[in-house]
Amino acid sequence: MDIILTMSEYKQSIKEWPEDDRPREKLIKKGSSVLSDSELLGILIANGTRDMSAVDLGRELLKKYNSLHNLSSRLISELSCIKGIGPSKAATIAAAFEIARRVQNRQNSPNITFKSPKDVADYYIPQMRDLKKEVFKAALMNGANRLIRDITVSEGILNASLVHPREVFREAVLEPTSGIILIHNHPSGESKPSEEDIKITKQLSEAGKIFGIRILDHVIIARDSFKSLADEGML
Repeated sequence: MDIILTMSEYKQSIKEWPEDDRPREKLIKKGSSVLSDSELLGILIANGTRDMSAVDLGRELLKKYNSLHNLSSRLISELSCIKGIGPSKAATIAAAFEIARRVQNRQNSPNITFKSPKDVADYYIPQMRDLKKEVFKAALMNGANRLIRDITVSEGILNASLVHPREVFREAVLEPTSGIILIHNHPSGESKPSEEDIKITKQLSEAGKIFGIRILDHVIIARDSFKSLADEGML
């Protein structure tokens, strides 16, 4: 008697697929642009389960989160709990998205110039819009409005005790810094500055006068929108 296996009882692994259909081989021969989102995720996931290939797992992730964009903001702890993913695969996926963010943000470019609050927002929104907690950064600027580098001052609930002037200006005085742009995110998506935001801005602005380094702006990132305290007349 012949034994017939149903799909739930037997699932071909990617190694058993025709070579031209295997995501990794397809990428090598034809380039990454021809691969679907689920195939790209399958390469990252690498190994499937008894019932699902790596590509199937990628497809399930896209189905669960609706898009790569939504998937990119998930925490490792959340992805690790999904059957077939686990901590190692979740870390690989998170690392890939972080690399993409860093490339998009051109962190290593020596010629980043901010001429307006929108320039600041365009640069920092990709790296800060999906953060689940508040992160406060200071962008150190030279006299030509070029970014020297930025520093992360604090992470977590924002208050004046965490954003102390010494943490901001200690780094600034070591560089040819003529001005500083403050940037932080509102995970809630509300861009309106809070009383604490205004308090911190004024505190750092006063400290800057002592060091001879001006606070040029404080830009609040709220997902894909932003608010400039300089534009609001609060500096």
